[in-house]
Amino acid sequence: MKKLGTLFLGILLSGFLYAQTDTAILLKEVSVTATRKNQLSLLSPYSVSKLSLQNIDQFQSRTTPEALIGNAGVFVQKTNHGGGSPFVRSLTGNQNLLMIDGIRLNNATYRYGPNQYFNTIDLFSVESIEVARGTGSVQYGSDAMGGVVQVFTKSLAFTNKPKWSGNFIGRLLSNDAEYTGRGELGYSSAKMTFQIGYTARKFGDLPGGDSIGIQQPSGYKENAIDLKFKWKLNSQWLLTAAHQQLRQSNVPLYHRVALENFAYYQFDPQERQLSYLKMEGKFSSPILSTISFTASSQLNKEKRTYFRNGNTNRFIEEDQVKTIGLTTDVFSVINKNWSANSGIEFYSDKVNSSKQQIAIASGTILNQRGLYPNGARMQNLSLYSLHHLALGKFNLEAGVRYNALQIEVDTALVKPSSFVMNAALLYQLNKNQSIYASYSTGYRAPNIDDMGTLGLVDFRYEVPAYGLEPEKSYNTEIGYKVQTKSVKFAIAFYYMHLTNIINRVQVPGQQIGGYNVYIKENNQESYIKGIEYDLQFTIAKNLFISSNGSYSFGQNTSRGEPMRRIPPMNGRTFLEWKPSKLQYTLEYIYASKQSRLAQGDKDDNRIPIGGTPGFGVMNIHVATGLWGIKMRTGIANIFNADYRMHGSGINGMGRNLYISAQFSF
Repeated sequence: MKKLGTLFLGILLSGFLYAQTDTAILLKEVSVTATRKNQLSLLSPYSVSKLSLQNIDQFQSRTTPEALIGNAGVFVQKTNHGGGSPFVRSLTGNQNLLMIDGIRLNNATYRYGPNQYFNTIDLFSVESIEVARGTGSVQYGSDAMGGVVQVFTKSLAFTNKPKWSGNFIGRLLSNDAEYTGRGELGYSSAKMTFQIGYTARKFGDLPGGDSIGIQQPSGYKENAIDLKFKWKLNSQWLLTAAHQQLRQSNVPLYHRVALENFAYYQFDPQERQLSYLKMEGKFSSPILSTISFTASSQLNKEKRTYFRNGNTNRFIEEDQVKTIGLTTDVFSVINKNWSANSGIEFYSDKVNSSKQQIAIASGTILNQRGLYPNGARMQNLSLYSLHHLALGKFNLEAGVRYNALQIEVDTALVKPSSFVMNAALLYQLNKNQSIYASYSTGYRAPNIDDMGTLGLVDFRYEVPAYGLEPEKSYNTEIGYKVQTKSVKFAIAFYYMHLTNIINRVQVPGQQIGGYNVYIKENNQESYIKGIEYDLQFTIAKNLFISSNGSYSFGQNTSRGEPMRRIPPMNGRTFLEWKPSKLQYTLEYIYASKQSRLAQGDKDDNRIPIGGTPGFGVMNIHVATGLWGIKMRTGIANIFNADYRMHGSGINGMGRNLYISAQFSF
């Protein structure tokens, strides 16, 4: 009951706030991820949260995953300073789908559990981030069991007269924790826009709180470039072309050095490239109201270099995944109450993987099989249809998707397939309130990481498993939403049943290089149940409060123990005050202790004996304008608390001062 005290205090507070007099107008939030079409959050029968550019600037988060810390219903774990993995409905890694501008980021080697992939998106290129919780497999395909996290990148608006624009940002943190520079240049006219951005960053070793001190090695360097071009071909067609590239160098895996006697273990480089072309057309035909075609090309590259003290060899491993994507989406307006999104999606991955064993004494190089089979391939084909009905006070969402994959790994050829559906009903109590219920089935097809891994992963040695089948989820949810001129409030209760879960199983009596040997099997069934709330309230013209919290309970029914990596109760509350030209934000982020541990958690050297302690961290942010320059400063972790997100391999930042300046024209 103690764990739920803070959560229900926020919920009770919302009832008091809802009774207050309307004093200011909260903007009506529109999202697209949950339904593949623009929809007011009040009328969406799903749990959706949105992080705007204004929010990103306000809290001055360091990276894209860290920007989600404190976002409603999301918990973020950091295996290392250069990583960051969002938990949605207590699932993470390849059990959540990551997307950017409507394109899948998940590929054939995305790993189970926390990973670093979301940190390969440059936060300074981001316009907004949407999180759809408990749904997404019908809308976007495999992996969206916990939900979908979608990034939308910056885009210039068309202008009647030609216009050049620029944006220059500099930011630094004390203790040599960060040095960042960002430059953007753009051009817009009535028919064409173009913009280019470049970011250079250097992160020092992460200072911890209280008695932890500098966590070494953890710092790294990062460079990113992004371009976007939009052209109105005529009154019907719009062409968008974009390219993004981010490269991180010398990214240490801190806990390997601190806890596992490695002299060094680092990613060098960690790199992602994405290029895409998108054609959008609008027509007068009801069946073909809007159509979009997207062709994308992605390259993900990861090179790991490591040496364990006392070993006679050092190692270099390199994995590269090339992905081609082709998607078509048709939006149909069947009648004034009925619309639909239907389409086809195809993604093809090719994996190249290698490993070198280098003798310390002689420098002799021995080429070995990489972490994955070199030349492995995965093809992913989907057909879907989503329908949106507005019938008086009722809004109905329903859809189906068929997904077929072909995976070539070593000598095995595997063809998993899945059929999923969802249905959701929302009822408008009045113009300001709604209640809803939804049911979504989800799945995650086994990928090349599941089936072909051979080598050291975390604190275990994995061997290939070819007979795996898709994981499946069944999510039931009920919720309530209210939105007035001064209050936004949403609360949701959910129950998710998980079957056919792919799990690592220890092979009795086998060790390689001092590590126990594991193989993956579809051998577990679990459930997760929880509650989430999100509140925003304008107290007065210049005073605003926001509060959210979530609690989940996960149980592995096959083994009669808690599920692994279940986040503790967590949330954020912040108070914003805007006197004159200043903006003050006082932010409190908390998580309770997590002592419900699976055996795998107990075996994980990143989790303290007895569980991860709870924490509360206070931050303050101040912003103002001076001579056309936006100035921001603040103190992170005011009271210098020691804390660690549950399951993380490194502690959070201790007390630190940041300063940033932004000049735009």
